[in-house]
Amino acid sequence: MTLVLGYHHPLAIVKRYGTLDHISGGRVILGLGVGSLKEEFDLLGAPFEDRGARGDDALRALRAALPTNQPSYQGEYYSFDGLTVDPCALQPHMPFWIGGRTKRSLRRAVTLADGWCPFYVSIDTAAEWLKSFDVPPGFEVVMPAEHSLDPVGEPAATKDTLETMAAGGTTTLSARFVHHSLEHYLEQLHALAELHGHPEGNKVLLPGQTR
Repeated sequence: MTLVLGYHHPLAIVKRYGTLDHISGGRVILGLGVGSLKEEFDLLGAPFEDRGARGDDALRALRAALPTNQPSYQGEYYSFDGLTVDPCALQPHMPFWIGGRTKRSLRRAVTLADGWCPFYVSIDTAAEWLKSFDVPPGFEVVMPAEHSLDPVGEPAATKDTLETMAAGGTTTLSARFVHHSLEHYLEQLHALAELHGHPEGNKVLLPGQTR
């Protein structure tokens, strides 16, 4: 899930997801984006035209505020001080993954976040865009496979998909399986684990899984 920054004040996000991080034992990865549907912004009475700059300021505010009970920030769009948030996030550096379908979203992710989870972007396009940036160590590129995987029925094709995605810069693959029952799903999961081999720095994210 990607939270649209312009729909929420940063402190509201801090309170909700800081609390969730606390009760989950520090397992939250926060998906964030600037949004693109003007109709939704208008419905909520949120500014649309400056959503990019406003979103960048919100990201900086979140980074400053999440790990502390007494957050303080002075920015272009958001400023706050003299208040208490309890509980705050458990992680000193909660991972931010930026969603989007433009090169600008990747730029935002590289400069202000810890990962990029694009949608409607092909692996070839993502690979080309990634070449334009100095991607920092540990940066996550979370890409979905274009088709549902069938490691039981088509192990060679599944392995080719994994290798293609990894070669294009994917560090975490969002996987969907061809399956007809719970038992078949679990069989597919085990088969993928055997094919994948869990190499260092390359992971598989399943539907509904966060970490």
